[in-house]
Amino acid sequence: MRPSYVLGGRAMEIVEGPAQLEQYISTAVQVSGDSPVLIDQYLRDAIEVDVDAICDGDDVVVAGVLQHIEEAGVHSGDSACSLPPYSLPKAIVAEIERQTDALARALQVRGLMNVQFAVKNEAVYLIEVNPRASRTVPFVAKAIGQPIAKFAARVMAGEKLKALPQINLDVEHIAVKEAVFPFARFPGVDPVLSPEMKSTGEVMGIDSDFATAFAKAQLGAGTKLPLGGTAFVSVKESDKDNILPAVQKLIEMDFTILATSGTAQYLREQGIDDVETVLKKREGRPNIVDRIVDGDVDLIFNTTEGWQSLLDSKAIRTSALYGRVPYFTTAAASVAAAHAIAALRERKLEVRALQSYYSASHA
Repeated sequence: MRPSYVLGGRAMEIVEGPAQLEQYISTAVQVSGDSPVLIDQYLRDAIEVDVDAICDGDDVVVAGVLQHIEEAGVHSGDSACSLPPYSLPKAIVAEIERQTDALARALQVRGLMNVQFAVKNEAVYLIEVNPRASRTVPFVAKAIGQPIAKFAARVMAGEKLKALPQINLDVEHIAVKEAVFPFARFPGVDPVLSPEMKSTGEVMGIDSDFATAFAKAQLGAGTKLPLGGTAFVSVKESDKDNILPAVQKLIEMDFTILATSGTAQYLREQGIDDVETVLKKREGRPNIVDRIVDGDVDLIFNTTEGWQSLLDSKAIRTSALYGRVPYFTTAAASVAAAHAIAALRERKLEVRALQSYYSASHA
């Protein structure tokens, strides 16, 4: 559900039932005024992709294809993403580039264009097209070492892409964008990610592999990933298969695993016996919130589905926020975090000039 004429997903929310719908209408109408409230459908668990391209009327150049780490349903401004895509097949990327080219020509774009796609079951879906610069342009420019906005401005002034320096997307490194959130400044706020944009900035991590680049991005955003300790895992039913690789990775690194009853049962069914069951807040004490407040938890993977579940788990995320415990609220980001921890354990991070990545790619 979303109000009319809003930016940044303002007051946009995933509604799961009549009670939540009633509450949503009572609050969203204040934002929408006399305009209609819109009902949309989205692809659950799809991979979202941002594309920035420049068109001069004759030629189209794709400047960046960014694969989101959080699945569709999280606002694109709040999602971490990687350039180039870290897991999409080359054939899918090629199809995305083909569709971008066709859209730019059909819309007669002069300058920058941003397209958002969703990929599910190897099918490419079009979410929206904007014939303008996007918030991703500064990230793309730094990731590939090319002044994208400058090229677009020259095209808008009448120059042709053929007369401008060639944009090279065949880079030998991977850059990860991570959003920066102001949650710590607002007591009582729920830091769960949603269709409503909450981030106030972004950082970039860059390295030769995705896991290390993701780790750097987390560090830049103020999240210090633990190299060991205790991880708490509680995920919605549809995420249980998706979270399994992350838990297996943590166990390989000798993490202790805490889980709520449903998640713990699932993990044991998958052959992971060394799991300690912990109570939810409403189930009694000591519960998971007590454990977080007492400093017994070093990492949190917590995904939710449905209004009641979101309310029930809010205390977990809030206590993690004030205890500065790293937390991830999507399965995809949780898996990325587990691999990032493994990368940090294998080698120390080094300081390197940004320009050195460009020189290697452009050589």
